[in-house]
Amino acid sequence: MSMVNNRLTEGPRRSPGPAGFMLLGWASPLLGWASPESARERQFLEASSSNPKRSLIDSGLRTLEAGTGGIAALAAAMQDGLGQPFCAAIELIRAARGRVVVSGMGKSGHIGRKIAATLASTGTPAFFVHPAEASHGDLGMITRDDVIMALSWSGETAELKNLIDYSRRFRIGLIAVTAEADSTLGQAADVVLTLPPVREACPHNLAPTASTLMQLALGDAIAIALLESRGFTAADFRELHPGGRLGAALTFVRDLMHSGGAVPLARLGTPMSDALVEMSAKGFGCVGIVDGATLVGIITDGDLRRHMRSDLLDQRVDDVMTRGPNTVRPDQLASEALEFLNAMKRTVLFVVEGTRPVGIVHMHDLLRAGVA
Repeated sequence: MSMVNNRLTEGPRRSPGPAGFMLLGWASPLLGWASPESARERQFLEASSSNPKRSLIDSGLRTLEAGTGGIAALAAAMQDGLGQPFCAAIELIRAARGRVVVSGMGKSGHIGRKIAATLASTGTPAFFVHPAEASHGDLGMITRDDVIMALSWSGETAELKNLIDYSRRFRIGLIAVTAEADSTLGQAADVVLTLPPVREACPHNLAPTASTLMQLALGDAIAIALLESRGFTAADFRELHPGGRLGAALTFVRDLMHSGGAVPLARLGTPMSDALVEMSAKGFGCVGIVDGATLVGIITDGDLRRHMRSDLLDQRVDDVMTRGPNTVRPDQLASEALEFLNAMKRTVLFVVEGTRPVGIVHMHDLLRAGVA
């Protein structure tokens, strides 16, 4: 992240050392001459020498607390002055006929890439343009129908200048994500999302940590607000994310079920001897019982054990089956089917359209597909 830091631009402060030597202000705690801002550093060093592991844990906790504080400040701002421009940004993006072009330098650029990826995968076409590359031809990737989202904590990132000028020259919507509303970026933008001030987790208050977390959270908030406002569904998400575990979880039951002659079925009144042949031949450990075209029951290995006696093969399926079997629809997500099986402690489900059996799905089918 490009940041304007007074302590850096003004040069290092110096403190007098022994024999008239001048020591850099941020190095002095190491040698015993503490500057006013070094208390946190000195505390860390003292803790490190006494209990190294504890100091590492404490350091991690301080970083998490700094991030939590940043998110809390962002949430408070959203309920106050940030709420109105947030809505304006959503409306500007929704009204655009093109894509969202996200840009930023340094750490802001890394966050910008993730925001662009999240937008694209949740139904808002977006891509990232590096601001330096934009000045060397990539401005041609941006059209009048697009909206630019530029990230810069200081709002004075020099590499963004040509991108800002381009957006103004061709009247391309510009959303600024910055901590300085009065900065060059903030003053040029159509919508300014002003981030509240926050102290970085870094003991020097330099390395972008809490600030980048706030940028990322705001980007996620924008993406989800757009998703919900457009009615973007899980099925829509799968169209854009067919690979990996997420894609597998969003597969439909109809894509994994066995159908046609592979489905073990027997009619009401069928002798158990014939039902057992069907059950064994299809290999699912069960057989569905139908009355006409309606699934009315199921016989499983458990039903056989409960009715085990010498005349079992002479009985009719009507006397052995469990009525009202649990089923799923072809258009249900495979992840829902797996959740259903786990909840019932079953391994197989018949798939029905209305009451008509059209398939069968086994837990192994779901697991092989990566639904877990």
